[in-house]
Amino acid sequence: MRYYIIAGEASGDLHGGNLIRELKKRDTDADIRCWGGDLMQAAGATLVKHYSELAFMGFVEVIANLRTIFRNLDFCKQDITEFRPDAIIFIDYPGFNLRIAKWAKEKGYRTIYYISPQVWAWKENRVKGIRENVDKMLVILPFEKGFYDKWNYPVEYVGHPLVEVINQFKAAHPDLKPDPKLIALLPGSRKQEILQKLPVMLEVSRSFPDYRFVVAMAPGQPDSFYEPLLGPFPNVSAVRNATYPLLMQAAAAMVTSGTATLETALFGVPEVVCYKGNRISYMIAKRLIKVKYISLVNLIVDRLIVKELIQDEMNVENLSAELDRLLHNESARRQLEKEYHDLREILQQGGNASAQAAESIWNFMLEGTRDLTSGKRQNGRA
Repeated sequence: MRYYIIAGEASGDLHGGNLIRELKKRDTDADIRCWGGDLMQAAGATLVKHYSELAFMGFVEVIANLRTIFRNLDFCKQDITEFRPDAIIFIDYPGFNLRIAKWAKEKGYRTIYYISPQVWAWKENRVKGIRENVDKMLVILPFEKGFYDKWNYPVEYVGHPLVEVINQFKAAHPDLKPDPKLIALLPGSRKQEILQKLPVMLEVSRSFPDYRFVVAMAPGQPDSFYEPLLGPFPNVSAVRNATYPLLMQAAAAMVTSGTATLETALFGVPEVVCYKGNRISYMIAKRLIKVKYISLVNLIVDRLIVKELIQDEMNVENLSAELDRLLHNESARRQLEKEYHDLREILQQGGNASAQAAESIWNFMLEGTRDLTSGKRQNGRA
């Protein structure tokens, strides 16, 4: 069968790559075309657009790039039309994917969503469009199933794909041990968010001269982008394509909000969550977003277990104080270790997410094929 998969961020590329591998185990003749990144391409898909060309964060930034976004939408529709897939699979990235899903449903394509848009955070009314335009929804957060049930939209919880990814990585690298003097910096993947957060994170290194601070560089950003930012700080270095080895060895971490907060927690690293964005975008988001927390860690357990420093609160003084607490307060570290254990227990209830998602998609496609065959036979008898 032919599958067209659309992911627009680094995390979508990771989960898309694992999904593609699992799909190919079940559908050995699968022909897959994708928007994503290196990992999806390495898994066997033909890469159409890299996510580094697609990621625009914040209301102001989106408005400034509207012409590019509309060009990408038109190109995607044309590419899908020429490829003629049996199904289109959307991975998160809602601003783009929900528009394509509406168009695709109107054109008669089968539509599948893996990793739900965070409609529970804001724009709940988008559920109506999702229900109309998405044939099958696979969710990865346990509370999402109950959320969609309120809208009379049956979805399937398949577990969180990061659990299996990180468990496999830990098992494959038993030699990597924590370094009590190593601090990980995860400033995000988009250029504009890195420029907002990383300079503040780097200034904190001046208060901890005996520690090594290591920046995890984003796959879509070149070394030359980071070099002038890191230059003035003697105890700071950077690594590329080594975020997981870095987290395996880190004593603590400063992490931008998003999937990285959950990755850090699943590696058991004490963390402080950071967010700072364009001021206008932040003020708009603050009025619209309904959730109590910005980190997935706190959202999943539904309580504050990792500190969140947002906008003006994300400053050198506050970051330094929280990092000092994470490094030197033993009771706080022990409590966080217990909270992380509870988090893993919650997320492991779904099992192997990539395998379950692929199995569900494959069965869904087979059912559609049987229905189509049955319909043709009935028409033939008529």
